[in-house]
Amino acid sequence: MAMVRAPRVHADALPFAPSAPAALGASGADLPRLQGLAPVVGPGAKLLVLGSFPGVASLTAQQYYAHPRNQFWPILSALWGLQGDDALSALPYAARLPMVQARGLAIWDVYAGCVREGSLDSAIEEGELNDLAGLIQRVPTLRAIAHNGGESARHMRVTQALGLPVFKLPSTSPANASWSFERKLAAWREVFAQAGLLD
Repeated sequence: MAMVRAPRVHADALPFAPSAPAALGASGADLPRLQGLAPVVGPGAKLLVLGSFPGVASLTAQQYYAHPRNQFWPILSALWGLQGDDALSALPYAARLPMVQARGLAIWDVYAGCVREGSLDSAIEEGELNDLAGLIQRVPTLRAIAHNGGESARHMRVTQALGLPVFKLPSTSPANASWSFERKLAAWREVFAQAGLLD
């Protein structure tokens, strides 16, 4: 199995050196192995939102939730009352990260790496888990963990063992078209309120 590189940490993020991720299954696929993104974590993080694994657009841009139809950034903007030129999606990616960190949000994925054709979660094979326990130990201010979507939530047994409240959020992916923006926003608002991110 291919070696997984230690993730790069975004500028201004908490220094973090994960241990080797756990292997989850095997496949004979002849696709290249994909490497995920570094965690976005500030020293006062309260809520860790875990996606599954970055899509093609996000890997290409090296940015979380880079697909233009993903509702992650619009939902955060709506929760925090950021509109117009102040909306997160209107800002350069590098300007979004300090704003997210200042509000107590941490962003990562459950998978450190995988084999996948395209961007759909259903195509993920040979997934390897990130060192979630290691991150939790380094961020004592965390109050809760939230899984963004069903594939991420498949690993709730792992996150529930970390000693924090764990929530399942509706996916912000454009593939989750059965939920309206307003319905997703209401679900996210409830979790963010419980974690203290709407104070």
